[in-house]
Amino acid sequence: MNTQPITPAGSLDNRFRRAARFLIGIGESTACTERTVALQGQEAIQQGWADATCVAGDKSLIAGLGPRWNSSERRQGELPRGVDGDTTWGYCNHDGWVQGYSFEVVVTALANGVVWPLLASVDTASRSEQKTILDKIPQLPEQTHYVLLDAGYDSNAVGEAVEGKGAQRTTRRVLCPEVPRPNTKRPRQPYNRETRERQHHRRLRDGRRKFFQSRRGRSLYSRRKTTVEPFHAQLKHLFELEHRVWHRGLDNNRTMILAAISSYQLLLSYNHRNQKPVAHLQRLLDAL
Repeated sequence: MNTQPITPAGSLDNRFRRAARFLIGIGESTACTERTVALQGQEAIQQGWADATCVAGDKSLIAGLGPRWNSSERRQGELPRGVDGDTTWGYCNHDGWVQGYSFEVVVTALANGVVWPLLASVDTASRSEQKTILDKIPQLPEQTHYVLLDAGYDSNAVGEAVEGKGAQRTTRRVLCPEVPRPNTKRPRQPYNRETRERQHHRRLRDGRRKFFQSRRGRSLYSRRKTTVEPFHAQLKHLFELEHRVWHRGLDNNRTMILAAISSYQLLLSYNHRNQKPVAHLQRLLDAL
């Protein structure tokens, strides 16, 4: 008989670690919880609860457990005692530099109405949103016409993944403020001396800039501040993620955060089926 004591924290971490391995699955690159979020988003659209004509994507940071692990220690391969070795550093305008993890969501972005999470992923804080969003673009609902992103997503790859290029142009539009490119003080290459590929990228970028600066574009983009940004704050508040994550390790926190987003969807679904205000999410969660 095994009489070795098991601490509650260790037991919980082990359960999350096992759940993460089960949810990811052998030979699969995408966690089952990501598919669960996507399927529940599709169900909300089919039921008429969510309108995905306009969506917004954004990344948010959450601090990890343990002490700081500075860059010089990382370069020297030193792991201070108590540090979560999976954490990395990331920066956002709201929180500044954060050592921990990140989660990215795509939510509905109507002028009025309920904000529904449709797609989600979790990674380390340093993972570029320009890369993580590329996995979600092919999963966007068919009805999606506008995609709202902040300046951190500004790249030709992201813009053209949404809008297409050449013969594969779509009817979708991406609204994303441009990041000023560094001025090297070199004269700009004349347009007629650029390669055809570069000219093509520039035409597409100029088209995105023109639409973004139009009255319609500015009106659509203003929805980000009332949809995806408040969603981050509410999710963190409901599941006590405002200050730091619950566990150590990427697998554990990926399981927990994606499960929280999936639970958020379930709460919205319950309220819609019972015709209750969305404001009752906290009360409903407290009653569980």
